Amino acid sequence: MASVEVARSLDIHVVTMELRLGSIQIGHAHAQKPFLSLEFERKVISTWGLLMKRIVAIVFVWAGLFSCAPSNAAGPFGTIHLGGWHGGAYTNDADGSFSHCAALSSYASGISLLVSYNVKNQWLLAFASSKFHLTKGETFPIDLTFDGESQVRLFGTALSDQLLSAIMVPNALRDFKKATLMVAVAKGATFQFALSSTGPLLPALSNCVTRVKAAGVDRAGDFSVAAANPSGEAKPPATSEQKAADSAKPDKLVGRNGTGFVVSQSGHIVTNNHVVDGCVGDIQGNLSGEAQVPLRVVSTDKNNDLALLQGPAGSFKAMASIRDKPIRSGDSVVAIGYPYHGLLTSDFTVTTGIVSSLSGILNDTRFLQISAAVQPGNSGGPLLDSKGQVVGIVAAKLNALKFASATGTIPENINFAIKPGALRDFLDNSVVPYQTSDGQADLGTPDIAKNARDFTLLISCMAASEKSKK
Repeated sequence: MASVEVARSLDIHVVTMELRLGSIQIGHAHAQKPFLSLEFERKVISTWGLLMKRIVAIVFVWAGLFSCAPSNAAGPFGTIHLGGWHGGAYTNDADGSFSHCAALSSYASGISLLVSYNVKNQWLLAFASSKFHLTKGETFPIDLTFDGESQVRLFGTALSDQLLSAIMVPNALRDFKKATLMVAVAKGATFQFALSSTGPLLPALSNCVTRVKAAGVDRAGDFSVAAANPSGEAKPPATSEQKAADSAKPDKLVGRNGTGFVVSQSGHIVTNNHVVDGCVGDIQGNLSGEAQVPLRVVSTDKNNDLALLQGPAGSFKAMASIRDKPIRSGDSVVAIGYPYHGLLTSDFTVTTGIVSSLSGILNDTRFLQISAAVQPGNSGGPLLDSKGQVVGIVAAKLNALKFASATGTIPENINFAIKPGALRDFLDNSVVPYQTSDGQADLGTPDIAKNARDFTLLISCMAASEKSKK
């Protein structure tokens, strides 16, 4: 692609967005006959470059926040040509510094996908079309389904009336790389994308950033080939002995702990999907002070971060009761879980607070915001009301350091739980009977904790460490 015309500014204003698109069927990407005009493709790539100047992300379960400052972008320098994907390296035109690498693929419907990797090691995915009629500024969820199986929720922002962008979380990046079909749903509109060459595309973008950071845009070349070393010379191919040695190296395994709770007389247990996703070997569960029992994964819902496990018949004598009535802002809640298991205590911990809000990050109505303190290890644990009924599944806490970096203030008591409606739907879809109740008299916190002891489990497994995944 020829050098793009410089786009001059980008200001994000929070305003209402309308997405005036119905259900759209999109075919395979075409490399030789782009369906967008060259002028529009240049505009898309250039506008995309503006986003790369400054992004501050707060990422947990499925959520993200980002902000952008005005900047300009020039390029592409070098080339990326893989199937229907075309792009290269881009610079900040204000100071000439390298900012990111990006590639675009056009579809028959007139919609383009844009993937970018920047100097801060952040991946972004964008949807662009001259047919879009967006209102710039509003952030809203984008639900992605890959090959009809794995599901991921991103949070996108309309950067212009024709461009929608979202930060790619790790599991979305992994699925995007290997999938052949991606279905995206946003604001009631459905888009289907036949994916090709995404496997080599992501390494090519990473190669582009690595090489340009090391040697500069002046030495930019074809980034579609294998990565080069800092001197700019191609690395020699690995010998068969090196390949065998690399493939034989196992990932470093570390212990992973979370919390779950029994929901049926058949020994079904609910926890967060992120607690068991990636577990290697057996998953174990145990009530406080009791022996571990093996657990099997029955079903998962990545989009809502839920997982259903099951223990041997007769392993548990009690089960949690799910509240029928809606929870209210200001209601008291109790969080039960196993944070920092073994470092602080081997028993479960009990924290109290209130429901601060009936929605989560960016008004996500699947979540409650709670003030009860939670820590790593609380994930998947029950959130109980004053009668001891389940009113949520503890899911996440706000990353205080990243939030402070983005806003200049340190957040306090901002944690999140999945609402029971999503839990009931998940159990209904999994054909698991469960108990609901309106409750009787209020209980004291010690009595709530005593009852929870009989149905709240420590979930343990071995999983690859984050460092070994990199």
